[in-house]
Amino acid sequence: MNILIALIPALGWGFMPIITGKIGGSPANQMFGIGAGATIVGFVAYLITQPTVNTTAFWFSVLCGALWTIGQIGQFISFKRIGVSGTVPLSTVFQLVGNSIIGMLIFGDWAGVQSKIIGVIALLIVVSGALLTSVTDSTEGNKLEIKDAIFLLCTTVGFWIYSSFPNMPIVKSQSGTAIFLPEMLGILVGAIIYALFTDIKAFKQKEHYLNIFAGIAWGIAAFAYIFSAKANGNTSAFIWTQLNVVISTFCGIFILHENKSSREMKFTVLGIVLIVIGSVATSFA
Repeated sequence: MNILIALIPALGWGFMPIITGKIGGSPANQMFGIGAGATIVGFVAYLITQPTVNTTAFWFSVLCGALWTIGQIGQFISFKRIGVSGTVPLSTVFQLVGNSIIGMLIFGDWAGVQSKIIGVIALLIVVSGALLTSVTDSTEGNKLEIKDAIFLLCTTVGFWIYSSFPNMPIVKSQSGTAIFLPEMLGILVGAIIYALFTDIKAFKQKEHYLNIFAGIAWGIAAFAYIFSAKANGNTSAFIWTQLNVVISTFCGIFILHENKSSREMKFTVLGIVLIVIGSVATSFA
């Protein structure tokens, strides 16, 4: 049963980009769908668990959820530019490297020389994997350019903030179920603000609302991760979530038909293997 719980986040986060890719729409459509769907899951979760949260932690969680949208908007825009199979591995690397560095410098992770050595080696493996997944033979289409990588890196700041905030004193004493709904509300607020300022017509488009299905998948995954961490431990729960990069990348290729040459495919497979190995290795640092 614990393994099944651990698989839910990987499946939900892995298939979310595929669902939004099949439904289509602008980044504003897709972001609103994630926010609305996740908020639906948040309300259902609240009714089931009925947790308590103090006012300060509630609004801080809303703020962090809103800032998370920066990272997700960056992903959706990148999906259009370099495809799901190009974006997800690179985004995963940026998140892992950034979160690891933040954890080491601010929260005291990787204490001791041995842990730091293991951690740095693991991150180098992850970066090597990302470089391999970006190899391309094409001069046209979804080719990764330096500007695309820099854009994705800058927007990943939103993910770093979201990942770090549960360790901050304001919310550290609160349970994961208590801050879940305000997080989801923050994501919805961020999505609405983004649509209002960039694509006001999005609210009249059907994709704006069809993408709620992707948001529900993402929200279920996020809520399940809370219980996976409790049942399996943070390290094991994190390791299982790394399957999402495998799901997103290969579903992007085979379901969304993001073409890869035979040579590109070989490098992509090897790159994904290295990313997963490196991600797992960081858990032992």
